Amino acid sequence: MSLLTVKNLSHGFGDRAIFNDVSFRLLQGEHIGLIGANGEGKSTFMNIITGKLEPDAGNITWSKNVRVGYLDQHAVLNQGMTILDVLRTAFQYLFDIESEMNSLFAKMGEADPEELEKLLEETGRMQDMLTNSDFYTIDAKAEEVANGLGLNEFGLDRDVHDLSGGQRTKVLLAKLLLEKPEILLLDEPTNYLDVEHIEWLKHYLLNYDHAFILISHDIPFLNSVVNLIYHMENQELSRYPGDYNEFLRVYEMKKQQKEAAYKKQQKEIASLKDFVARNKANAATSRMAMSRQKKLDKMDVIELDAEKPKPSFDFKPARTPGKYLFETKDLVIGYEEPLSRPLNLSMERGQKIALYGANGIGKTTLLRSILGEIPSVSGSVQLGEHLHIGYFEQEIKVTNSKTCIEEVWDEFPHFTQYEVRAALAKCGLTTKHIESKVQVLSGGEKAKVRLCKLMNKETNILVLDEPTNHLDHDAKVELKRALDEYKGSVLLISHEPDFYEGIVTDIWNCEDWTTKVF
Repeated sequence: MSLLTVKNLSHGFGDRAIFNDVSFRLLQGEHIGLIGANGEGKSTFMNIITGKLEPDAGNITWSKNVRVGYLDQHAVLNQGMTILDVLRTAFQYLFDIESEMNSLFAKMGEADPEELEKLLEETGRMQDMLTNSDFYTIDAKAEEVANGLGLNEFGLDRDVHDLSGGQRTKVLLAKLLLEKPEILLLDEPTNYLDVEHIEWLKHYLLNYDHAFILISHDIPFLNSVVNLIYHMENQELSRYPGDYNEFLRVYEMKKQQKEAAYKKQQKEIASLKDFVARNKANAATSRMAMSRQKKLDKMDVIELDAEKPKPSFDFKPARTPGKYLFETKDLVIGYEEPLSRPLNLSMERGQKIALYGANGIGKTTLLRSILGEIPSVSGSVQLGEHLHIGYFEQEIKVTNSKTCIEEVWDEFPHFTQYEVRAALAKCGLTTKHIESKVQVLSGGEKAKVRLCKLMNKETNILVLDEPTNHLDHDAKVELKRALDEYKGSVLLISHEPDFYEGIVTDIWNCEDWTTKVF
């Protein structure tokens, strides 16, 4: 049974086409991985099918009465609600049924026998629905999912207004999983999740009875939970049965077959053109030349897809700093309440350090405290001499109406326009991306613009907070290479051990310092 049917979908931003006559069908029980390079339109597709964005052309048809759940990382969480309050809203439709059932019970006292029989039948049906939906064990179910995603670590009675970006995403994901919709739409759900919670989510999705569409650049995770791949490339959407590894095998085979057919056809075209050129003026052979020209005119010419620009990251080194980059003395980080015990840390020139630990224990807070962006609860930080710091923030919340060119040019006014364009192109952005406003770019493209600014600044220490969130596979591989070859020091937060292993010289487990109880 088709749960979702998309026919002849076309969409673009300005003169930049995203989809051209795309069709798609989601069947019951399918576990789909939606993949493609940054900017190919994965999140745009999600926004279109959920009605957040109106397509330029095409039809989107959902099956009647189907419940759809979408992980919207921009959903509003109201101040005053606890985490448990938010999780309970996953069952709002059941609370509505209970409320309606209670109102029917209230009517029974004044009902005549015929009406009473109808009310008893209706309330009995509602009671069965509540019982079958485990309505009376809601809190236990909420705590089970909360525990799996690590929400219990910072208390289910905590006000959602006080949560970090990563904690907030976990709450929204937990609420969505508790809803158990017939169709689950997940856009990069592993961003901000710790390794153990990614593992829990993997097992949850493997056993998920209903259909889901998953966008993820975490290839091992994606590969373990999907049974069907839809690949976005060159405004098209192609279907590949199997997991990601099977997709890669078939995709490369098709690509090689097309290249071989292209070379064979080009050889034939050259031969036909040569014959026509040599024989069209000769009366004895002109008829044969005309025949070959007709064959040329009718030929369905194979065109190879344009090669996508691949990013090339290289960070400019600044002068050599002093031996110690920073030292902390009895540093306690936090806001209203301490997040750590007193810390006496130091980082030396040449070290590349990854910060590891659960979300919410203060990894980002530690970085910002060291950089002096926020005050510490107590203690002090002493920065070293001759530091040239490059900082990649995890979240940029400000709406940006500048074009990519303006964004980089404002930071480097001495650049020519050619140099700005070349710098952005080096990060894997096309001309259309470069001329677009930053706010219409995908998460991965925005990250590449920010990395572009970081690359063109002379630094001797890079402070990177989850830099791989939203980056596609090629960009991650290239960033890993660039950081490995970087002559300066690196202080890095990442939830992907596969990314930072092999780069870093040290791993600091922040759970050893936290005041949180695990």
